[in-house]
Amino acid sequence: MSTPTLRKGLSTLDAAAIVVGTVIGTGIFLKTATMSQVLGSPLYVMLAWVMAGLLSYAGALTYSELGSRFPEAGGEYIYLKEAYGGLISFLYGWTRCFIGGPGSIAAYAVGTATFLGGVFQYQSTETQLFVAIALILIFTGLNCLAITIGGAIQTVLTILKILMVISIAFGIFFFGNQTSYSYWETANSSAIFPGLSAFGTALIAALWAYDGWNNLPMVGSEIKNAQKALPIALGLGMLGVGGAYLLANFSYFMALPFDQILTANSSSYPDALPVATLASQTFLGNSGVILMSVIFAISAIGAMHGSIMTSARVPYAMATQGSMPKILSLIGAKNQSPIASVIFQGMISIVLAFSGTFDQLTDAVVFSSWIFYALCAASLFKWRKQDKTKTFGGFKTPGYPIVPIVFVIVSTLLLMNTVITNPKPSLMGLGVILLGVPFYLFYFRFQPGNKHR
Repeated sequence: MSTPTLRKGLSTLDAAAIVVGTVIGTGIFLKTATMSQVLGSPLYVMLAWVMAGLLSYAGALTYSELGSRFPEAGGEYIYLKEAYGGLISFLYGWTRCFIGGPGSIAAYAVGTATFLGGVFQYQSTETQLFVAIALILIFTGLNCLAITIGGAIQTVLTILKILMVISIAFGIFFFGNQTSYSYWETANSSAIFPGLSAFGTALIAALWAYDGWNNLPMVGSEIKNAQKALPIALGLGMLGVGGAYLLANFSYFMALPFDQILTANSSSYPDALPVATLASQTFLGNSGVILMSVIFAISAIGAMHGSIMTSARVPYAMATQGSMPKILSLIGAKNQSPIASVIFQGMISIVLAFSGTFDQLTDAVVFSSWIFYALCAASLFKWRKQDKTKTFGGFKTPGYPIVPIVFVIVSTLLLMNTVITNPKPSLMGLGVILLGVPFYLFYFRFQPGNKHR
């Protein structure tokens, strides 16, 4: 009997849906208030959204070429393994397995449970946690099925999500009973640039909302004609995300006085309504609270499902190359899905759901993830240098070398700024990364016969 392998069951449409559906989660509905508090005006908030979008798009273009060169399960783990060897790739995989993937999943689950609380009116923290864990278990189970089923679910959720974001903006612009350009004009009339450090802090918040564009290459081996389809899906998907984000944010600033946005739901005002809910109330009235809670929940579920599907391929890829226990490479004979890695990831996600707040989880995930985004982007220079002696006929990043250079430099500056301005999640992210070093030394240096390097 032949050994089961992962199935090439994802079309270009499915791949694009994974990009959009994984990126658009909860940040677009929540982070505008936090960014406004830091930056002090809609103009600079919109600028931060644009800059974060451009930086993410530069990363997506760079990853498009890497994905075209290495269309294998695991994505970034494979890029780092090929470029830097065993230690760096293991630390990435370790981080992705224990905070990057599960941290995002836990944050989405907790966020969804919070939103559903507005519909079902449950009050206790225990009930909210139970709902979050139940969601992780349900979607972990669904992702043990064939990738074609997961892709279909993701496509449906993504279409619903895009329609909802557009509908909210459309409703605000055309039916909002207090929508006015004067809100935007008044709030910007005395705007003073708050400084690069504050702008960097707001940029990190926006980057959480854009985070997820790196996930698609993790299922590279399951995309049909991946060498062509992956770059198309990444490029078009991120353009769609950027357009939806700018449309939604501009509608918020048109619908609400800036003072209301400043006091919307955030770490400073945890009991307040989210800015998207306040904006929707201008045309939906009080019924907007329940409707928006449902919309938030559907959006977060879509992002959680996409994260579960893609991130589980990292421990699978590590196990196939001997850098994680072999059991995690187990593939279902019938469904051809990495069921052991999916279940392992679900267990870690449940543990993380018990710890930290939504913002703490997301900040730690963003910080630790961007260290490896920069390293992956920098690896492209190695492959381009090799092209002088070996021909590569796949997708090539437009604007090379400027695009990856800018991405690496800005990413490094953002990381440095985050360590200074927000040390707690930075140290948490760094701690998880460094915790992998002794495990690497034990598994791959002291065990006889292990050839992982």
